[in-house]
Amino acid sequence: MQRIVSICPSNTEILWALGLGENVVGVDDYSDWPQQVADLPRLGPDLEIDMDRVQALRPDWVLASLSVPGMEKNIEALEQTGIPFLVLYPGGLEDIPRDFLRVARFAGLEQRGRKLADRFKKRLETIRQKIPQDRPAPRVYWEWWPKPVFTPGKENWLTDVSRTVGAINIFGEEEGQTVQSDWRTVAERRPDYVFAVWTGVPMKKVRKDKMMNRPEWKDLPCIRENRVYILDEGWYCRPSQRILTGIEHLAHLLYPDRFAPSDPDNPL
Repeated sequence: MQRIVSICPSNTEILWALGLGENVVGVDDYSDWPQQVADLPRLGPDLEIDMDRVQALRPDWVLASLSVPGMEKNIEALEQTGIPFLVLYPGGLEDIPRDFLRVARFAGLEQRGRKLADRFKKRLETIRQKIPQDRPAPRVYWEWWPKPVFTPGKENWLTDVSRTVGAINIFGEEEGQTVQSDWRTVAERRPDYVFAVWTGVPMKKVRKDKMMNRPEWKDLPCIRENRVYILDEGWYCRPSQRILTGIEHLAHLLYPDRFAPSDPDNPL
């Protein structure tokens, strides 16, 4: 049986979706889904993986990622170990089913990857078909990090997520995966909704009251009408099958007459 190490939370989730959970022998500190990962050896934060501990697990291969800036040093370190590895670097939403197939091929399970990719695409299309076409497109601001302010850009999957639910990412025309901005510029773009998904930060640690009281935002309708939402970063910041849960939750927030609450236990 293959021994696999995952050093990124979204990779861990993809391995489980492919039925490779029993093969995983170690994960990064932030991997927390599904529940079965709780008892696996931890190898450090995803930006500071301990390669000595990775080698001690004697993996047949490692599933790495470049989905977060700073992960490059993990790749450099893996090259020094001589352990075979696969690197995922998802950009847009369409890259997620492609990654299912890439991982499955690497594991020698191509057919399983194709089936999973097809299920993902069909679920996504089902959601798209239910989005109302006769309403103004909501303008949304995604806050990925508050200081400095970072938000998804044109080449990021959250821009695709926004389009999927009939919304407009107010920074969606800016080049790159991430864009650095400031709260005044956000206010000038007049978002209808604010969605906070701070990477690596649990929902309970994101202070909505502080966001609502930013002086630059005091005249925004989304502040007056309390359209500021703290969202589960695991549903939006990780390019895995769980992003479907996030999309359905977003659709429910925007169109509660069309979409019921999402089921976090069954993303696919």
